Amino acid sequence: MKLILSLLFLSLRFTYFFHPAAARGGERTPSISGFMVDNNAIRGRHLFQENHFQKLDNLAHGYMTNSDLENAIKAFGNRCPSISRIYSIGKSVKGVPLWVMEISDNPGKEEAEPAFKFIGNVHGDEPVGRELLLLLANWLCDNYGKDPLATLIVNNVHLHILPSMNPDGFLLRQRGNANNIDLNRDFPDQFFSINDDVGARQPETKAIMSWLKGIHFTASASLHGGALVANYPWDGTQDRRKYYYACPDDKTFKFLASVYSRSHHNMSLSEEFQGGITNGASWYPIYGGMQDWNYIHGGCFELTLEISDNKWPAANELPTLWELNKMSMLNLVAVLVKTGVHGRIFSSDCGRPLPASIAVERINYTIKATEAFADYHRLLAPGERYDVVAKMPGYKSKSTSILLAEEAMTVDFILDPVITPMGSLLRSGCDFSWDNKSRLQLEEYFPRLHLEISLTLVVVILVFLCFLLRRRAILNYLKHREAVGPKWSNVEV
Repeated sequence: MKLILSLLFLSLRFTYFFHPAAARGGERTPSISGFMVDNNAIRGRHLFQENHFQKLDNLAHGYMTNSDLENAIKAFGNRCPSISRIYSIGKSVKGVPLWVMEISDNPGKEEAEPAFKFIGNVHGDEPVGRELLLLLANWLCDNYGKDPLATLIVNNVHLHILPSMNPDGFLLRQRGNANNIDLNRDFPDQFFSINDDVGARQPETKAIMSWLKGIHFTASASLHGGALVANYPWDGTQDRRKYYYACPDDKTFKFLASVYSRSHHNMSLSEEFQGGITNGASWYPIYGGMQDWNYIHGGCFELTLEISDNKWPAANELPTLWELNKMSMLNLVAVLVKTGVHGRIFSSDCGRPLPASIAVERINYTIKATEAFADYHRLLAPGERYDVVAKMPGYKSKSTSILLAEEAMTVDFILDPVITPMGSLLRSGCDFSWDNKSRLQLEEYFPRLHLEISLTLVVVILVFLCFLLRRRAILNYLKHREAVGPKWSNVEV
């Protein structure tokens, strides 16, 4: 009897030590909160819980520590000051700055260009992204002006790179942050009221949300580990069941995910995921994810990229992982300017930029032009015809039909103010007070208008002078004829 009880006790202890881990950022949970709980029904690698930290700590040899990462980011900024800017979007629970590298030919200056962001290390035990993003930044620095793709990106995109969203989780060798919260379950959800309490959100989550309020991102991607696939929205379903749940821009997201997958040899040949891409809800639903929140609230097309089957590969595998993912990362950023519809929106009454909205017929999703330059960058799957509409309260909407090929198209809109029955403008782009910045923007972006006005004035003046000269010549001729008229009358013909 004692022997049976002893064996039963040991079996229970043995089962307890097993810790499940799965793909797409790790453990799955039936709970929709961000707190980490285990789910033995999910397949995955099994690690003894008591050795989990020790094993990961051994694997961390060769990876940058948080201090190493900070020094590497600052060193990059010092090495490439002409095309980079280093800034922080906030701090982690333990007070570690969340450093960002901006890469552009005009870093820190707002331009009529699309912006893209990369985020790594969302989960603390998925550190490959933080290493690869440093390599990406340095590659752009080394190849700007030499490599056409690097030059295209730096000159035409504002690229923002956050290597580590979760430095505390990395330090603790755990998935969640220092409060043991899964940051990819901590965002407001479209179906459930989880995470609606602003005070309960984690500082890392708040930093990302505030970041998107300050910068108008066109697209983004977060780097994860545990699988090899490009994941796109929707991530969850309204009934919490697992099935393909398409967002309004499903075709565009499949195109973007395929851009990444096709450039990654192993990902594109996936036997588990057709074409190396997957709809999130079809894979498995999650709630409070960053990807869906970006699309709904930020107007930002975000992918969740699983870039390594192994969550924490040995450091000597990092060069190989970099080579496998390099072209995928570069091509994903470059697609912002290589395809899609881009342009600016102006008011017809005075030519002022209008922060109007851009909609596409039969796609229930609207993006807004920027406040400063009224530029828009609408990502769309190429090879189809689209009806693009620009609209703004107080102005008449305008639309145009385009056939989007593989290359990007530029479509500008000039909106006419609505005239009331009384004959006044319902709203005018000239009604607002202009600050110096707005005046400089207009002068910068309307040099042709100034030139055309000047040339028109010159032509008008020349025409008027010609008219005066001709009139004077006619008057002189008539006076002369009147003076010699009698003599001519006596001449015989």
